[in-house]
Amino acid sequence: MSVRAEFDAWAADGRDRGMEQRHWHTAKHALARMPVEADETVLDLGCGSGYAARALRDAKDAGRAYGLDGSPEMVRNAREYTDDPQVSYVVGDFGSLPFAADSIDHAFSMEAFYYAADPVGALNELRRVLRPGGTFYCAVDYFEESVHTHEWQEGIDIDMTLWDYEQYREAFREAGFYVAEQDTIPDRETEIPPEDEFPTDDWERREDMVERFREFGTLLTVGVAPA
Repeated sequence: MSVRAEFDAWAADGRDRGMEQRHWHTAKHALARMPVEADETVLDLGCGSGYAARALRDAKDAGRAYGLDGSPEMVRNAREYTDDPQVSYVVGDFGSLPFAADSIDHAFSMEAFYYAADPVGALNELRRVLRPGGTFYCAVDYFEESVHTHEWQEGIDIDMTLWDYEQYREAFREAGFYVAEQDTIPDRETEIPPEDEFPTDDWERREDMVERFREFGTLLTVGVAPA
């Protein structure tokens, strides 16, 4: 199944809103770190419901925000959820971004980058569209060290890129970025039941659930385009 078909189905089922609620636990902390100044242009890759583009406008006063997604249904929903003429959503591919060179100040992606068919190519495209000194904040829950997420690949027909911390840094550098920082953001909002309520439908052991959300959480890698 293609990325488009998979996520068109998710959008039709209303799963975009569910993703927004879950991702917001850690995405909001990554977004808060972004050095966006008033009137700058921002881009959200794999925008889903469009929440990140709206948040960057509301909290950071970005002058223009774009959300890009490979799913027309996701884009359609994001437009319906948004009442701001300075926020636009486009259907597009990470490997061929529909933006001019040096036209974006900062880019963000939450739980979408590993769906890119050619992740290094996607990073090269980001380098092309980012202005000198621009940043890319790449946030993922699915990565090598987070062992409890590996089974996600079994539940989806799209190939997912499973990189570890160092592979993310190496790929950013290969594409010409400076790696400014890399760390994990714990999810402290997902409720973890007491020990006597395990196993649950999704977890055999409480220790595994604690490790997944409180220790591994979301991996954030920040790249800076050379000035």
